[in-house]
Amino acid sequence: MSLQWIGFVLIAVVITGCAATSKYDKAAFYELRPRSILVLPPTNASIEVNAPYTFLSTISEPLAEKGYYVFPVAVIDQFLKENGLPTPDEMHMIPLDKIRQHIGADAVLYVNISDWGQKFQIISSQTVVRAHMRLVDTRTATQLWEADVSATQDSTSPNQSGFLAAVANAVADQIIGSLTDHTPGIARNANRNAIYNHSQGLPDGPYRDELKHP
Repeated sequence: MSLQWIGFVLIAVVITGCAATSKYDKAAFYELRPRSILVLPPTNASIEVNAPYTFLSTISEPLAEKGYYVFPVAVIDQFLKENGLPTPDEMHMIPLDKIRQHIGADAVLYVNISDWGQKFQIISSQTVVRAHMRLVDTRTATQLWEADVSATQDSTSPNQSGFLAAVANAVADQIIGSLTDHTPGIARNANRNAIYNHSQGLPDGPYRDELKHP
């Protein structure tokens, strides 16, 4: 099987099983009404070492579009590292009152990544993103909102059938996958699904109306 022949295999990417479930205490949320959110680098239970910072690159935009001030994630990460907290696990242990005192955030978004990356098998490949998010008030330690985010992207060959075609498709996808990381796009879509969930998504922040009516 030559690489030239494999190159003619058509690759179709289909997102399957994409889901986001979320919940929050509406009374507590509307009583405390956070205006600013600090996103800590995620803790990571997956084998992909770059997962936390790939995730960070996808989360600020939907939060800001929802009407919240989001502290620059790269600046916060560097600030915490310079102050003796080199890992996300250590960052997640910071007392909330210290975050409010030194940074001024109204709420902290904690993220734990449970699975991440491309999974190659004999006749198939998948790209998986799974994480859990919790938004916690820095004044009272009240959990304001949480969401489970899960998305899987499968590769298929739409114009061929049979075992040999499936194997060729999987090999081609491994070659392409070694050069292209699909996780940022999948994570971006999954985060939006959670944040913009119709019934249980994150409520609009105080700057939402300003974005709607510049």
